[in-house]
Amino acid sequence: MSSDQGFSDFFYRAPDGLQLHARIYGEANSGAWPVVCLPGLTRNARDFHELALYLSRRADGPRKVIAFDYRGRGLSDHDPDVGHYNVGVEAGDVLAALSALGIEQAAFIGTSRGGLIIHVLGALKPAVLKAVVLNDIGPVIEAEGLAHIRSYLERAPKPKTFAEAVASQRHTHGGDFPGLAEIDWARMVAAILRETEAGWVPDFDPALVDTLAGIDFSKPLPDLWPQFEALAAVPLLAIRGANSKLLSVATLDEMRRRHPGMESITVEGQGHAPFLETGGLPEAIGGFLDRAERKVRQK
Repeated sequence: MSSDQGFSDFFYRAPDGLQLHARIYGEANSGAWPVVCLPGLTRNARDFHELALYLSRRADGPRKVIAFDYRGRGLSDHDPDVGHYNVGVEAGDVLAALSALGIEQAAFIGTSRGGLIIHVLGALKPAVLKAVVLNDIGPVIEAEGLAHIRSYLERAPKPKTFAEAVASQRHTHGGDFPGLAEIDWARMVAAILRETEAGWVPDFDPALVDTLAGIDFSKPLPDLWPQFEALAAVPLLAIRGANSKLLSVATLDEMRRRHPGMESITVEGQGHAPFLETGGLPEAIGGFLDRAERKVRQK
């Protein structure tokens, strides 16, 4: 790592021995709650780069930020057992990393699958959660949204150049994300793909797509309301893309009813999941974390 990148690479062993990876931003920052960033199903730590730089470099209250590559993503080892690609195992991996880093409590930001992992962490080790940001995810996952994700993962193109990769992502997702600029699409491609001799390929184990194969999207998916209600005492910010197919307005309203102190933001011009470095979201997230921490410290 060169110092101007703003992060260091952290490698650790999962409970079953796999070598896994995370990025640490603002490693020397202390005092304020650290922030743990958990990406979506096929995404990785690079998704949070701009947000992590912001949170770790703020003049007022810079924070240590840890952004994860789950097993099978980014720089983490692939798992030979596809059955281990599940939120329970991944939650255990996160706890193993926090233990290795000596972090007992943190604020958590979870995009999509990362938010599901937060729900599991709330059941496994509730004391670790000081504040939670859920990015376009809640206790109810709309089957239409997950089916859409499976569809584009199964027929993902294989662009030869970076420009082709950007054009491909805009073609696939542009209808849900009319609010994005060219630079946003370029950052997305740099985050989710890696360059190989064969072209630009997704930076995850292809076996991950198999984990969606057996889901019957004609039936409602299991919900996590009991796990969500267990977060009632935790400061919570929910972010929803206005065009999201995964998190419905009805679910967001019910989340607000069951967690009266919950704050929420709807991001216009974006779908699943909003880019957390856009639309003033870094400042909004930073402000939420500051308010949550002040409130807890004043008790």
